[in-house]
Amino acid sequence: MKNIFLIGGTMGVGKTTVCEILKNKLNNCAFLDGDWCWDMHPFQVTDETKQMVLENICFLLNNFIQCSAYENIVFCWVMHEQSIIDTILSRLDTSDCSIHVISLVCGEQALQKRLQKDVDAGVRTKDVIQRSIDRIPLYEKLDSVKVDVSKIDAMQAAELICSIK
Repeated sequence: MKNIFLIGGTMGVGKTTVCEILKNKLNNCAFLDGDWCWDMHPFQVTDETKQMVLENICFLLNNFIQCSAYENIVFCWVMHEQSIIDTILSRLDTSDCSIHVISLVCGEQALQKRLQKDVDAGVRTKDVIQRSIDRIPLYEKLDSVKVDVSKIDAMQAAELICSIK
């Protein structure tokens, strides 16, 4: 039985960092960040590009699922709507898999502090702060296990996720 971890959260909450740690903590683990399938210039959000990105994500995840070398597959992406999670899961061969849908959540102040560090470092633009804060309430509506990372670091979050399994 393979474990598939779908880890969502708003921008700047720490998804990639937590998943990098999980990749090294879990046995025979593959990691896919949805942003890697969405890394283009210019960045264009259209129906066509959204469809393409979802197809790329599901293609890669299914290849990891079908490969006998991996027993744990970690995927992260913003996934702020249940329909995104449902669409991905509907396109995966999960017949011999245990699915773990997890949302990393945090309070507004903690998120603003994290994102401001990225803005100051030139990694993100200032407009991401409000866009990310606006998405916080969306995660409470999802059918997922919530892991509040407001007062814990990425290693502690990864250990909590490992214990969910």
